[in-house]
Amino acid sequence: MQLPRVIRLLPLCSLILAACTLPDTAEKGDVSATSAGWKNHVEKVNNLTRYQTRGSFAYIGENQKTFARFFWQQYSADSYKLLLTNPVGSTELELIVRDGQTQLTDNKGQKHYSDDPDNMIYQLTGMTIPMENLRQWITGLPGEAQSYAISNEYHLKALTWSQGMEKWKVSYQSYNDKISPQLPDRLDIEQGSNRIKLKMDSWTLN
Repeated sequence: MQLPRVIRLLPLCSLILAACTLPDTAEKGDVSATSAGWKNHVEKVNNLTRYQTRGSFAYIGENQKTFARFFWQQYSADSYKLLLTNPVGSTELELIVRDGQTQLTDNKGQKHYSDDPDNMIYQLTGMTIPMENLRQWITGLPGEAQSYAISNEYHLKALTWSQGMEKWKVSYQSYNDKISPQLPDRLDIEQGSNRIKLKMDSWTLN
């Protein structure tokens, strides 16, 4: 039975911009994927099993536009929470993934359960978001990407990931150089006519 779509379009927020394993091959970039500096950076990021980040979220699709504040909390390697709120602070969507099970609370307070967070988000909101890869991408790791490029600072610059007929492209605009390891400040995700923009205002590393 198809779940009803419940998310509302949110007003445009002024803070919105103008969410690992290593593949065997990398795009032609500034640094090789086999370089010691990149491997060291990946190891440090992978060691971050508990962290928080918050900022601005935008989803722009062919038939919908959604703007929100987001809060991401990583509890462990496989457990996390994604919270989307409107500009007045009301919850629009809360997604909690623990031990392979997903709980989604909608903007009416109703709870939905599944073992497939991607499908649940799509059925309820119409947004296509690859959550398993997104949780890698927001920390600057390539996830399941088939190809990617690395900067001279040993940061992920861009990646491409294909699944079936879908092709995803991620580009990184900037990184936060006030924390260690350095993590993304801004990233842009594209898939067909869909686009996701994330701006991280802060990171808290535990």
